[in-house]
Amino acid sequence: MKPSFTQQSNHSKRSLTSIFTFAILLFNLTIFSQNTISGKVLDEKGKPVSGANVFIEGTYDGASTTEMGDFSFTTAAKGNQTLVVSFLIYETSKTVIDVATFQNKTIKLRESVTSLDAVVITAGTLEAGDKARVSVLKPLDIVTTAGSAGNIIAALQTLPGTQSVGEDGRLFVRGGEANETQTFVDGIRVAQPYGATTNNLPTRGRFSPFLFSGISFSTGGYSAEYGEALSSVLLLNTQDDPDQNKTEISLMTVGLGIGNTQKWKKSSLSVNANYLNLAPYQAVIPQNVDWNSPFQSLSGETVYRYNFNNGILKVYAAFDSSKFDINQENINSPEKIRVDLNNNNFYLNSSYKGVFGNNWQITSGLSYGYSNNKINLDSDKVANDENAAHFKLKLRKSFSERVKLSFGADYFVTQFNEDFKENSGSVFTNGYDANIAAVYTEADIFFSKKWAAKVGIRASNNDLLNETAISPRISFAYKMAKNSQFSFAYGDFTQTPSAEFIKYSNNNQFESEKASHYILNFQYNKNGKTFRAETYYKDYRDLVKFDTEMAAYNSVYDNSGSGYAKGLDLFWRDGKSIKNLEYWVSYSYIDTERNYKNFSSQVTPSFVADHSLSIVTKYWINDWKSQIGFTNSYSSGRPYNNPNETKFMNGKTKSYNSLSFNWAYLLSQQKILYFSVSNVLGSQNVFGYKYANNPDNAGFYNRKEIIPTADRFFFVGFFWTISNDKKDNQLRNL
Repeated sequence: MKPSFTQQSNHSKRSLTSIFTFAILLFNLTIFSQNTISGKVLDEKGKPVSGANVFIEGTYDGASTTEMGDFSFTTAAKGNQTLVVSFLIYETSKTVIDVATFQNKTIKLRESVTSLDAVVITAGTLEAGDKARVSVLKPLDIVTTAGSAGNIIAALQTLPGTQSVGEDGRLFVRGGEANETQTFVDGIRVAQPYGATTNNLPTRGRFSPFLFSGISFSTGGYSAEYGEALSSVLLLNTQDDPDQNKTEISLMTVGLGIGNTQKWKKSSLSVNANYLNLAPYQAVIPQNVDWNSPFQSLSGETVYRYNFNNGILKVYAAFDSSKFDINQENINSPEKIRVDLNNNNFYLNSSYKGVFGNNWQITSGLSYGYSNNKINLDSDKVANDENAAHFKLKLRKSFSERVKLSFGADYFVTQFNEDFKENSGSVFTNGYDANIAAVYTEADIFFSKKWAAKVGIRASNNDLLNETAISPRISFAYKMAKNSQFSFAYGDFTQTPSAEFIKYSNNNQFESEKASHYILNFQYNKNGKTFRAETYYKDYRDLVKFDTEMAAYNSVYDNSGSGYAKGLDLFWRDGKSIKNLEYWVSYSYIDTERNYKNFSSQVTPSFVADHSLSIVTKYWINDWKSQIGFTNSYSSGRPYNNPNETKFMNGKTKSYNSLSFNWAYLLSQQKILYFSVSNVLGSQNVFGYKYANNPDNAGFYNRKEIIPTADRFFFVGFFWTISNDKKDNQLRNL
């Protein structure tokens, strides 16, 4: 018998009632099972933080703080949970709480140390790059600074702390010789960064500036990551990823060049080649030297890049083959000395940067450099070659916004061999094999937005010298105001003596040369204006000395030399005060003395000028579609030794001054006509003097001036870029 309609209706009512009752019970259980989270958010000074986000990690339960910093919300989460508090200018706070008991609690937020106005350690470091926090140069400056002629080293010589040694051309920093600066590409050492040359004939850097996106130039107190440099390190960083396909053509009075960049989805390739021949130029411009065959070179560079999901691999290679033949005046003979030099150089660099695991950063790489010189000195012959390799591994991890730790290892291998064959047939063979293993660790510690420190230590073992060196490094920075700060740096540094001496290590036992740096820096940066003032003291120890006129195989060597360097560097750059005008002014004062090599007493070396001043200007003239620039370089006289006087190194050259000019004219957006001239005023600069070994009949030592190879240098170039966007040009979209 089927139930009646009434019976069905009553059953349905009872079911609905049961469901409703269950829902009410469940709702009440849910309500009563939730916990209330409440409290207050304050900053480090105890002031309330309004608008901060407060929530339980992994849930949607949370709230924003009121104007008084208060917050309150309910959550169904149970037990121990992670409470997250975040706000723009503060470090994100994560606290493990018991949701049942977390009421009326206070949470304090610390100011973020990664904000743009946070303190940055700047002592001893000059940055050049688009991504630099505090940059004193831009990549464009390398090629548009008047007088630089696209030479990275020449552009850097307009910065404080450097010396312009015109007869050499290399980088001299704060009383240090050129070999006291080490060059790195993507963190990997370059053993032979300069072109081959001979005495009193200036060289230049091997590398084209167009492949590099940033430069870090440390004038002292540099990171524990780098070693084997008594004075400074120059870090060149290749471009990570080009923006488009392009071809670049260069036609110059000194040669020609061509470059091409291809970009794919995950990889890219840049290649350039250059041929230089100074014969046409020297046929037009009077020369102060007697050339049999002017300088010629064929060179090229390439960079291959591949982007992995978590890193980037870069392979950089460069080659250079050069030669020249010159007759150099000999103060000791009416006959000139013929110098015929051929050099072949190759450099390979492979580096990888990426992340793995729990936010670990890795930097690794290796480099190999080969250089071969064949030199004819009249009837004598010199042949030398150097093989150098560098292996590197660096790990870095941020344990928080305030603590970052890095550690790594280096291994340097150098093999140098030289044969000297006299006209008589005698052959002298010298050379050395050196292996240097190093480990280091370094911590970046941010105490607040205003206080930061970098503390590191480096340990290295040199098997040739049979010694182990421990080198501590430390830097502090204090941000005294929004746009200004102080930095201090201290470090100990060691370096193997130069090949000039250590190639005779078969007969002599050498030690590492040593230096300690003390640096105090003030920096102001605001709205395109930068001011730097830096004072320093550098203590040299264990410098090489020898007892002969020149370093030779039969000289007696020891490490009894010493010295010091102290001074003040000033820098001002302004790109905003006057429309379309950028300029910088750098000034350096140095007081330095050394007792090294064959010096009889402690004196100022011949490559040092007490005062150096550079003024660089660049002005864009819109109506002319042109940028014009001027660079004026001044330095006080440099010391030299006059054997006609009783006091050692008592002479002083006259002051050096050179005004250079350049003009870049846009024929079209991608075609540039470039003109430059160095020493526009034709100043008769003298770098020093060469004295005869023996006096004449009157007891007087004759001398000859060391002067530039030409009174002026003229350069005209046409640069054409072909790219997808039809806008890019070789002067970085001038």
